[in-house]
Amino acid sequence: MNCKVFSKEGKELRAIDLDDNIFNIPVNDDLIWYAINNELANRRQGSASTKDRGEIHGSNAKPYKQKGTGRARRGDKKSPVLVGGGTMFGPKPRDFSYSMPKKAKRLALKSILSLKAQNDMLKIIEDFSIESGKTKDLVKLLDNFNPGLRTVLILKDDDLLLKRAAANIPWLKYLSYNRLEAHELFYGRQVLMLETAAKNLNKFYGDISETKVSAVKEAGE
Repeated sequence: MNCKVFSKEGKELRAIDLDDNIFNIPVNDDLIWYAINNELANRRQGSASTKDRGEIHGSNAKPYKQKGTGRARRGDKKSPVLVGGGTMFGPKPRDFSYSMPKKAKRLALKSILSLKAQNDMLKIIEDFSIESGKTKDLVKLLDNFNPGLRTVLILKDDDLLLKRAAANIPWLKYLSYNRLEAHELFYGRQVLMLETAAKNLNKFYGDISETKVSAVKEAGE
């Protein structure tokens, strides 16, 4: 598919050919859902912890005798039904992370890229850098592309000055082309991709797709 390339000033420059196996495939909603939930689960610290009755500091003696008081039986003050007692079935530190099949994750990311391209939420911008590393210079550039919207900027490499400039913009998230995140991509209202990053994506994902298709065809023959 063809896509327009814009200048830093927001003017059309030329067209670029994007791989249909990445930017124009049927959107798989189920895989997108699984990929987003996988990322959110992997972010969880899992540090929540409560004390059961065996971990509460206190006496093990009975607060009063077993019979004759007319009150309920109490073994000790650490009972979960008493104020200050232990917690029943409370959370303990655990690891919520899990792995997702690599092919499924890649297909989910390609589905999101296709969704953005099909809904005109993807723009290709000529390569640029912020030599000063200042946020105000990047904001001035982004004013040409619907400023204020939740935006994802896809970089062609680890541009430290550009990342430093983008760090203080609350509505902007930057990602490298080879380390995309399904959650950020999906919820971004617009995706701005550097031209070289788009070309790199064609190689990064496209070759595997073509190899897979050819392998399936050979197996069918």
